[in-house]
Amino acid sequence: MKITVMGASGLVGTQLVEKLRQMDIEVVPASLSFGVNSVTGEGLTAVISGADAVIDVTNTALFGDDSALAFFKSSTRNLLNASADAGVRHYLALSVVGTPRLVESDYFRAKMVQENLIRAARRPFTILHSTQFFEFISGVINLGADGNGFRLPTASVKPIAADNVAEMLAELAVGAARNDTVEISGPERFGLDEIARMYLTANEDTRQVISDDSVPYYGVELNDDTLLPLNDRRIGSMRYGDWLYRSMAS
Repeated sequence: MKITVMGASGLVGTQLVEKLRQMDIEVVPASLSFGVNSVTGEGLTAVISGADAVIDVTNTALFGDDSALAFFKSSTRNLLNASADAGVRHYLALSVVGTPRLVESDYFRAKMVQENLIRAARRPFTILHSTQFFEFISGVINLGADGNGFRLPTASVKPIAADNVAEMLAELAVGAARNDTVEISGPERFGLDEIARMYLTANEDTRQVISDDSVPYYGVELNDDTLLPLNDRRIGSMRYGDWLYRSMAS
């Protein structure tokens, strides 16, 4: 079996490539650092040719105005077209739990467009919705920076280790396309304010976290279940406290 991973240089992509190789699967890593540009289409034909599956774990750091939308529109269309031309039997993409409920945000509206393009292509696909990664919790905390502390909502989240997401992507990639969305989360439920306090304490950061449900998340006011999985849910094995301990020790 041959699988192309687009976004192979990122947090999940690097771990995914390694896991697939451990499964004795032929993997073609693709990203800008490998000379492949999904936005312009440069190099796509070569890396997708002969692939049984394509896994799209691309992302953009551009969150404002229409930048994310332009990225996901161009990247997804190019990847889908190249996959169709190559006869790829399974297109698998990583997205975010809660995306349909967060479309007031420019970024999540762009992710919703990405998902809709995949569904509209009428090719075998699976979309994996993941909750927030442990590795990105610090970024979520900084969304609530307020003077010498933080203001964050109490809305619930079930964050997950990126390694567990890579495991699930590898498992899905070698199976049949679901033509649907699968969701994955971590094993524990926290309030955003609560997990911020855990992170700051572990890092010996004495700044205070104030609970404030009026604070938006990427521009969206949250309900308690906005960021929680609803559908065909899988549970990652890594607990947040264990991950914190390991990350502090490394």
